[in-house]
Parts: sequence; C-alpha cells; structure tokens
Amino acid sequence: MLDESLLDDPEALARADRRGLLRGAAEAGARVRTAARYATEAGVGALNPEGRPRAVLLAGSGTAATGVADLVDALTGASAPVTRLRPTGVAPAAGALRWTLPGWAGPVDLLLLATTEGTEPGLSQLAEQAYRRGVTVVAVAPRSSPLTEAVHGSRGLAVPLATAPHEENGETQAAGPGALWALFTPLLALLDRVGLITAPADTLEKVADRLDRTAERCGPAIATYANPAKTLAAELADSLPLVWTEGPGAAPVGRRFAAVLAELAGRPALAAPLPEALPAHAGLLAGALAAGADPDDFFRDR
Repeated sequence: MLDESLLDDPEALARADRRGLLRGAAEAGARVRTAARYATEAGVGALNPEGRPRAVLLAGSGTAATGVADLVDALTGASAPVTRLRPTGVAPAAGALRWTLPGWAGPVDLLLLATTEGTEPGLSQLAEQAYRRGVTVVAVAPRSSPLTEAVHGSRGLAVPLATAPHEENGETQAAGPGALWALFTPLLALLDRVGLITAPADTLEKVADRLDRTAERCGPAIATYANPAKTLAAELADSLPLVWTEGPGAAPVGRRFAAVLAELAGRPALAAPLPEALPAHAGLLAGALAAGADPDDFFRDR
C-alpha cells in the first residue's frame, strides 16, 4: 500500500530516493544540453556524409539502450530500416555477452553503439568486427571507457556520455531518468546530420526547455493536487497499469514507460498499441485484476 502522505513530504521523499532519481529527473533538460554540446565537440556537426546510410544497426546494453533503439526506429520511419542487434550468446570473456553483425552489413551501413557503461567486451568486439567489414561506427559511451578506446582504434566516432556532476563511476546513470536522454540526444544530432531525421540544434534546445518545465511542474515540493507525477503515482499504486498507445510515434514511449515502471519502481505494467491492445488485454479488463472485480468496490452496481 502506498502511503500517500509521503507524496506531500519533500524531505521524506528525498530520504526514500536512495538512487537520486528525483535529482536525475530535474537534471534531464541539462543532460540534453550537455549531450548536444558533447556531440558538437566530438565532430558530429562537421561530418560530410556521402548520402544516407542503407540501414542503421543499433546495439547496446540496458533498458535505456533498448528505448533508444525503439525511438530511433520510430523516428526514421521509411528513411532507412533500423535493426536492433540483440546479444546472440556469451563472448569469450567471462560473463560477457556477444553481438554479431548481420551477414549483409557492409560499407553503406551505419552502426550505432549506446551504453551507459562502456565496459562490455562484446560491444568492443562488435566495433572491431564492423571496422573489418567497412561499417561506419558511432558510439555514445562514457569518456575513457574501453568501448570508446575501441571505437577510436577502429576509426569510428565516439561521443562522450553526458553525466551529471554528482554521478561517480556511472553508478546512477543506468537507472537514472537522464540515461535515455544522454544516449539519445547525440544520436538525434547524428541522424539529423546524415539526413534520416530533422533534429536541428534549436529543436534539441526546445526539448531541454520542455523537460525543465516538466521538472518544475512535477517537482517534489509541488502539492499532489497540482502535481501530475504525484497524482499518477497514487493512481498506479496497487494496480496493474495497461499502457495503450496510438500511432507509431507513441508506441516506443509506451513501451519505455512500462520498462521504467518495472526497472525503477518495481511495478509490472503491460504496453500495447491500439487497436491490438483491445483483444490483447480484454481478459485483464474482465478478470480478477479488473477495477470492478472487488465485491466491496464503492462504485459497483448493487
């Protein structure tokens, strides 16, 4: 059971927030600006691509990287097919995962690597494999990480991961709200440069401003009655959220929301696009988990 009195006690919320998620949400806008600056400093804006890539391949670890792949796929649309490379097994290094390029990948394709750690041996090996096949490699990873060094050695482009000043050794990056934006923003700048999407610098600045306004509106000091985030938290408590989306652009956002609920809040949730959501979740709406299943429900028809 959720103690709703906790929602209107900023000090209690701060004590309960052991992973710094509230601060991470407040810093999301700043993370976008820093990531955009890092992309510029890394040379993304100075690239002179020889036309669009035939296909975009994306590999990474963690739910943030999964969300990035999903969003890139939705944004590029028919401009170029996007293929997410999933681990195919265990690499020679102990406990490491292995990624493999498709047999058709070659010099006209683009490989994007996104990770908040940069220590995965399998991703470094994938970058080396791409270099041998002539695939262009761009990585977003922590500065001075093994993956960054491997990409530089493979003549690829590495953009440093934008981190918050209080983060040390990436301890909160993978779970923090800013992880997705730190990975996603440089890739938006890159895909804009190669002509797959339209995401100029002023658009990224507007995204950062929107995140700032949302953080202010949903901050821990804002009362529940005027705070959409706190209201949603109270509504989701002791429930199984069904996240329904409409349109290709909203689908990855719904899946990301369900993934974040599981990873950060420990709350199961199911996401599905309309109209497929109706038959997929019809049993849940009428089953034991339905809102009216409780015989003591105040609003039931007696």
